[in-house]
Amino acid sequence: MTPDQIVLAPIVSEKSYAGAAAGVYTFRVHQDAHRMQVRQAVEELFGVEVARVNISMVQPKPKRRGTIRGTKPGWKKAIVKLKPGHRIEFFEGAQL
Repeated sequence: MTPDQIVLAPIVSEKSYAGAAAGVYTFRVHQDAHRMQVRQAVEELFGVEVARVNISMVQPKPKRRGTIRGTKPGWKKAIVKLKPGHRIEFFEGAQL
């Protein structure tokens, strides 16, 4: 897999945005990706050094629309901590 296929998208939430100030970034990653692949992909895509990678599975959730029942699919989340002095600047300059 290429780095573009491993790291799918950054997760934008209040919690992940607050973590970015401390050098912790959250990404949605491919289902089959493991820690070393995520580490190498983030280092190659953003040109930073990674200190630690934690991976968690977001469980599928049941949803209902009227009488029709279904589920939202589960997905894999990676929490990446960078070494001191490194930053990923994809939110810099955003107007709130």
